[in-house]
Amino acid sequence: MVLELNEENLQSEELLALMKRAGETCLFCENIPHDDSSAEVSVSFVTPGEIQQINREYRDKDSVTDVLSFPQYENREEMAEEEYLCLGDVIICPERAEEQAEEYGHSYTREMVYLMVHSMFHLLGYDHMNEEDKKIMRAKEEKVMTFMEIER
Repeated sequence: MVLELNEENLQSEELLALMKRAGETCLFCENIPHDDSSAEVSVSFVTPGEIQQINREYRDKDSVTDVLSFPQYENREEMAEEEYLCLGDVIICPERAEEQAEEYGHSYTREMVYLMVHSMFHLLGYDHMNEEDKKIMRAKEEKVMTFMEIER
């Protein structure tokens, strides 16, 4: 899987490698064939002001959030037809991730990897708009985090 990154606000190489591995693990857990050249996710790191503006523009929510996901595909059937998967865009606010890591009592690295996993499942068609869907998505996220040995 290729992580296409913006030029600003880059994170450490180690963290980026973990985030890439997290994305690949999500694909593996979902039985989606992939290799280094068959799937791509665009990842941007932005300021609180920038993510608030994007959240307001695209979700009609005028607030700072931790991560936004913009899937390329409407459903899994569309993905199955593609030889090369450009899954979509992930926008992360590192400053908000840092606040949440402190709030939840775990590392910044764990929070950033979790946000990548969370976004990957959104890009793969999962959501958490109701309790049943939320349970399904959370279980998948925890499975990946456990597999990667990055637990709470």
